[in-house]
Amino acid sequence: MDDNKIIITVSGTDKVGIVANIANILAKYKVNIEDIKQTLMQGHFVMFMLCDIEKSDVNFKELKNILIEEGNRIEVEIWVQKKGIFEKMHTV
Repeated sequence: MDDNKIIITVSGTDKVGIVANIANILAKYKVNIEDIKQTLMQGHFVMFMLCDIEKSDVNFKELKNILIEEGNRIEVEIWVQKKGIFEKMHTV
């Protein structure tokens, strides 16, 4: 069900460990990564993740706050949105 699908966007200066840090947090809270895309543009790291939070130990808001805190710690920007809202925002 789409209510359990989220989009995580990560953006910042490229450095070792960004993907590992985010993936470890998701695994810790039983969030399944269904798809991941990343790119590097002139030293700027960008990653999109489609995840399923159906079996997560935390709710959407808690997970969002945890990921934002981690982004602050590793000095990258992290946005977390429900998939349905993300799709509506990007449909013209």
